[in-house]
Amino acid sequence: MLPQPSQLLGVALLLLALVCQSTVGKKLEKRCVNCSYRTYYTYGDGRSLQRVIYQDPVYTRAAQTYGCSGSPCGVNAICQEAAGGRPVCSCPPGYSGNPLTHCNRGECLDNVDCRGDLQCKDNRCVNPCVGACGIGSNCEARNHVAVCSCPAGYNGDPYTACHLNDPEEQCHPSPCGINTKCEIINGVPTCSCLHGYLGNPLSGCRHECERDSDCGGRDMCSNFKCVPSCGQCGIGANCKSVSNHRAVCECPKGYIGSPYTECRPECYGDSDCPAGRPACFYGICKNTCDGACGIGADCNLRGLTPVCSCPRDMTGDPFVRCRPFTKEDLCEPNPCGTNAICVPGHDNTGRERPVCNCLPGHTGNPLSHCSRGECLSNNECPDHRACINYQCVDPCIGKCATGASCQAKAHLAVCRCPQGQTGDALVSCRQTRTFPVAKYH
Repeated sequence: MLPQPSQLLGVALLLLALVCQSTVGKKLEKRCVNCSYRTYYTYGDGRSLQRVIYQDPVYTRAAQTYGCSGSPCGVNAICQEAAGGRPVCSCPPGYSGNPLTHCNRGECLDNVDCRGDLQCKDNRCVNPCVGACGIGSNCEARNHVAVCSCPAGYNGDPYTACHLNDPEEQCHPSPCGINTKCEIINGVPTCSCLHGYLGNPLSGCRHECERDSDCGGRDMCSNFKCVPSCGQCGIGANCKSVSNHRAVCECPKGYIGSPYTECRPECYGDSDCPAGRPACFYGICKNTCDGACGIGADCNLRGLTPVCSCPRDMTGDPFVRCRPFTKEDLCEPNPCGTNAICVPGHDNTGRERPVCNCLPGHTGNPLSHCSRGECLSNNECPDHRACINYQCVDPCIGKCATGASCQAKAHLAVCRCPQGQTGDALVSCRQTRTFPVAKYH
C-alpha cells in the first residue's frame, strides 16, 4: 500500500532535518546538490555555523501541490499557507516546541492559571519580582504583579533605585513658588519668600515694589523696596516735606552745605568765625552783644564778653532799659549812709545834688551811718525825763532863770523862784522889797 502524499511529505521533511556543519577557514569539500545553505552564527575567530536544508524535488513539489491540506505540520501545530501555496507551520498561543514535529502546551496561558504570587510569562508561571524592582528596594508579589517599595528610612523610585533618606531632597524639586526658598524644618519642607520679596511663597513671591506708585505717599521705591522718601536727605539735614515720593530737604538754621549730601555747622570754634560775629555757639557764629543789653543801652565787647552801659545823658539798668535823667535819679541808687534818706536838693552853686538826712528817730552822720535815738517821744522816757533830740534828758537843763529852782514833772521843767524872791522863774528872780505900810485910823 502506497503512503499518502501527506505522509510522504512529513517523512521527507523529517528525514531532511537540519544538518549543521562548521567550517574553519575553508569551504565544504562536498556540496549537496539539492541543499540550501544559511549561515546563522559567526564566531569571533571567523568560524561560522551553517544550516544545510535538503529539499527533495519530489516532495517539495508535492508540498507545493497539496499546501496545508496535506497536514505538513507537527502535532498541535498550526499551518498557514504563504504566497504560492507554501505551507508555514507554527505553534499556537500557549504552546511551544518544533511546529514541524510536535508543539507542547505551556504551563499557563494567563495569570489566572498561576498562583496569586506568580505571573504567567512565556507560558510559564514565574516570580514577577525577578528583575522587576530597582536597587535596594523591596518587592512583594500581589495578584500576579510585582509591587515595589523602598524600605523604611529610604526613598527614591523603587523601580529604579532606593537610597537613604535625605530630608533636603523634599526640596528638590522645590514645592514652592518663584522667588522663594525651601527649607526643611522639623522634617517638613517649609517655603518662605526670599529677602526683599513678599507674597504667598507657595504660589510665588514678588518684589515689594517695582515703581514709586507701588508705595505710600511718603515712601519711594528703592532697590525694589518701599523706603521712607526722607532718606534722600543728607547728613544733618531736615526733611521739610515729601512731594511726589521725593523729599524736600533743607539744612538747619546756621548750618551750611547741601541738604541732599551733608549739612555742617558754620563753625567748630571761635577761630572759624569773622570779626563781626566772633563767638561760635553750637556751630553758629554770633555777636555776643546780640540781645545781651537792655533797651537804649550801649554794648561793647571785651574779648567775647559783652559789656553793657547806658549813654552819658541817660540812666537806668543797662541790662533792662536806659532812659533820660530826672531829679529823682539823683537819689537812685541811694548815695546816703545807713538809715539815711536821700532827697533831691541843690548845692551852693544851685546845681542839683542829692541831700542826705537821717531817718526820723535816728542820729548820726547821714552820709555814712545813722543810729536810732533813745526815744521818739516823751512816753518812752521816765516821768522826770523828756525826749529831746531822741534822747531822754533832764527837761530842766537850760529851762529856768538864773537862781530859779527847777523840778522835772511829767517830762516838763517846773521853774520856781526861791523863797524871798519874786519874778518870772523862766526869766529872772529878784529879792522881794518890803515897804512900810502907813496905817490909817
